[in-house]
Amino acid sequence: MFRLDSGMWPGIPMALASAALFGASTPLAKLLLGAGVSPWLLAGLLYLGSGIGLLVVLAARRLFGIASAEAPLRRRDTPWLAAVAVCGGMAGPVLLMIGLVTVPASTASLLLNLEGLATMAIAWLVFRENVDRRLLLGAAAILAGAVSLSLGGPLARPGIGALAIIGACLAWGIDNNLTRKLSSADPVQITAIKGLVAGSASLALAFATGARLPAPDLVVAAGLLGLLGYGVSLILFVLALRHLGTARTGAYFSTAPFLGAVLAIALLGEPMTLPLLIAAALMGLGVWLHLSERHAHDHSHEALEHEHRHSHDDHHQHDHAEDEAGEAVHSHWHRHAPLRHSHPHFPDLHHRHGHS
Repeated sequence: MFRLDSGMWPGIPMALASAALFGASTPLAKLLLGAGVSPWLLAGLLYLGSGIGLLVVLAARRLFGIASAEAPLRRRDTPWLAAVAVCGGMAGPVLLMIGLVTVPASTASLLLNLEGLATMAIAWLVFRENVDRRLLLGAAAILAGAVSLSLGGPLARPGIGALAIIGACLAWGIDNNLTRKLSSADPVQITAIKGLVAGSASLALAFATGARLPAPDLVVAAGLLGLLGYGVSLILFVLALRHLGTARTGAYFSTAPFLGAVLAIALLGEPMTLPLLIAAALMGLGVWLHLSERHAHDHSHEALEHEHRHSHDDHHQHDHAEDEAGEAVHSHWHRHAPLRHSHPHFPDLHHRHGHS
């Protein structure tokens, strides 16, 4: 399925792995809510666990002198990083936890497919990223699957829980598009800062409203869940953005709710309903349409200067100073000369051109 000459590798495997980790976190978070952890407090613990865990990774990297080929965050990235922390690190998790209080985890997991649609819509309408007919058909199938959930169960009359989850999807859709502005920088740094800032703010607000820390084992469980389901997942998502662009990464990330729904049925004993099966079939069709896309045409690269992790491929044929590495994977500020050619590609760091 992953053709090495099409630009799919390694972007799609990264996006799918990111989706799997996040998808598994939804029913597991439901278990923690059932153990008495408040929604706002849990949102804070999830992100703080991610931030602290990755801060340890960064500290160990420095302690043992492990060099990173990634470009560091710069001062110019601060506004984008702050916006990402607010939208994706605070608003999204809190709204999801509020929704999980009243909505079954299996239904919530499939409803989270709306995040992919929000991500793609914003990328297409606001950032003018190219979206072809196949992607639009896939998006329509996913949307139809989400709508089918309203045929029965708690979404027959959408309440505050369903609306909160929809709000979380919108917040994460904005977050995903803003994160694209940071995708050339070190993803571990991005995720660690986002987790620490968002987690601390959410915990402060939770304590201000009277929440109390649960038993230590629940705190540790929430932290580990956040490290994997939010931290490692976001690192993989940022890496996928570099190769696929925002709309396509969001589309592949739509596989997350399938795993979440399956785990909810297996772990929580939730029923396998007809609307759930219809939704799964429609969403599966939509994801397949996204995965089977192939995009190639003659295109031009304008002169570009930026900094990111790279090796010397067709898009990186620049010279180096004597003290700079030239062969291995490395990161430094470099310039791309104008270039025109044709090959399979996605809207990655070097292919964010317009289309006729």
